Amino acid sequence: MKQSPSSKKNNSRRSFLKKATVASSIFIVPRHVLGGVGYVAPSDRLRLAAIGAGGKGSSDIYNASVNGREKVVALCDVDFSGSAKRSVERFPKAKLYHDYRVMLEKERLDAVTISTPDHVHGPAAAFAMERGIHVYVQKPMTHNIREARMLTEMARSNEIVTQMGNQGGSNPLLGMVQKWVDSGVIGNISKVQVWTNRPVWPQGYAMPEPDASKKPEDLYWDLWLGPAPARPYTPNLHPFNWRGWWDYGTGALGDVGCHLIDIPFRTLGLKYPTDAECSVGSVYTQMWNADYHPEGCPPSSFITLHFDATEKSKSPIEMTWSDGGIRPSHPDIIPADHDIGGKNSSNGVLIIGDKGIISTNINDSSPIMPKLYLNDGTTEFGPEVEDNKEPEYGHQRKWVDACKAGFNSPEHLGLTSSFDYAGPMTETVLMGNLAIRSYMLQKENSEGKMEFFARKKLLWDGENMRITNQEEANQFVGRTYREGWKI
Repeated sequence: MKQSPSSKKNNSRRSFLKKATVASSIFIVPRHVLGGVGYVAPSDRLRLAAIGAGGKGSSDIYNASVNGREKVVALCDVDFSGSAKRSVERFPKAKLYHDYRVMLEKERLDAVTISTPDHVHGPAAAFAMERGIHVYVQKPMTHNIREARMLTEMARSNEIVTQMGNQGGSNPLLGMVQKWVDSGVIGNISKVQVWTNRPVWPQGYAMPEPDASKKPEDLYWDLWLGPAPARPYTPNLHPFNWRGWWDYGTGALGDVGCHLIDIPFRTLGLKYPTDAECSVGSVYTQMWNADYHPEGCPPSSFITLHFDATEKSKSPIEMTWSDGGIRPSHPDIIPADHDIGGKNSSNGVLIIGDKGIISTNINDSSPIMPKLYLNDGTTEFGPEVEDNKEPEYGHQRKWVDACKAGFNSPEHLGLTSSFDYAGPMTETVLMGNLAIRSYMLQKENSEGKMEFFARKKLLWDGENMRITNQEEANQFVGRTYREGWKI
C-alpha cells in the first residue's frame, strides 16, 4: 500500500532529521543514516505510545519501555478510570488521549503498542502503519482473515517493524520441541491435537440488553465500539466479556489459539489450511429446540483443519481444536497419572508421530512443559518451572530493539512473530471461527422452515482467501465497518 502525501508528512521525526542531515553535510554522514529507512540509532530513545493502556496493555507498554530506557510520550484509552490508571501512574509525563486517531495525528511517534479488544486491532494498526509508525499488536493480530492479510502486506510495503503479542513465541524452550521435530525422533507426523479450557468468561447465551443508564461516566463508549455497528451502551462487555461476541471478539480461538496453535504451526512449518470443518456445543433451555444466538460464540466447539505437507512436515497434517473444556483422550504411551499438555490437562498440544508423541502446555507466559514420549519407552522432559531472564521472554523488548535497528535488520528478521509469520498463523486460527460462524448460518427452505445449510467441510483457497464450495461463508472472511473506521 502506497503512502499518501498526508501520511508521509506524519512519518517519525527521525525521517525528517535524516533528510536534513544529508542535505547539510556532504562529507560527514551520521551512522543512523547508513542504517537505511526506519533506522534509529541505538543510543536514541524511541518515542512510544500505547493504544489500550489497561489490562494487557499495561504490561505491553511497560515492557516495551524497557525499564525507562525508551520514552513513553502518550497513552490512549477509552476509559482511564479502570486498569489504565496503572499506566498513567508509571508514565506521568505521557499525554492522554481517548481517540487513537487523534493521538497518531498529533504526536511524533516511532512505535506503538496496540492492546485493545480484538475488533480494533486491525484499524488501529493500519492507521499507525500508514503513518510510518512501527507496531506491536496483541493477539490475535486481527479480528478477521482479510485484515490479517492486509496488515501483513502493508508491513512489507511500508517497511514497518512488527510483532504480534503471542509472547510464548519467544520462549527459548520452543527450541527443544523444534529439535525433536527436526530430528525425526517421533517418526512421521500426521496428526496434531490442540485444546483449551476457554472460554472462562460468559459465552453461549443471548447478547445482554443495552442500558445507557449504566454506562460508566469515564467510558467513551462510541470510541470503544470503533468499527463495530452503533449500539447503545451495553453492560457486561467492557472491559473483558466482549470476547464472546463476534462484533468485538474472537472467542476461545482468538484468546489462546495464537498461543497454542503457534507451537505446531511454527515447529512443523505449516502454511494455510486446505479446509475447515466444525461442530459446536448446544444449549437447550426448552425441549427439542437448541438456543440460537449467532451473534455470539458457542459454549464449546470442535474444529478440524487439514494442511499440505511441508519441508518440516513430510506428510499432510490433520489438526483438531477443541474448547469449552473438551480435551482429547489420553494416549496409551503417556502414563495415566501424567497430565497431557499443562497442569490438570486444561490446555495443551499433542504432536503425534508414528514413533512417539510430543506434549506441551499453552505457550503464553505459562511453563511450556515440553515432554517427549517414544513408543519404545524413552522419555525426555523439559523443566516444569522456567527461569525467565526478563518479562515475557523479552518479546516486547526484542521488538523495540528491532525498531531501533530498522526494517530488515538482523534484529527485525530475528523476531519470532513479525507479521510475515504472525499473519498466516493468525489466518489459520481465524479459519476456525469462519467455520463456526458458517455452521450457524440459517435460511428458509421450501417448506417455510428455517434450516442450517452450511454444515459441511469448507474448502479453502488460502492464496485467494475464499471458500470455494459455500459462497455464503465468504462473508466471514472480512467484516462491515462503521464509517470512519474502515481499512
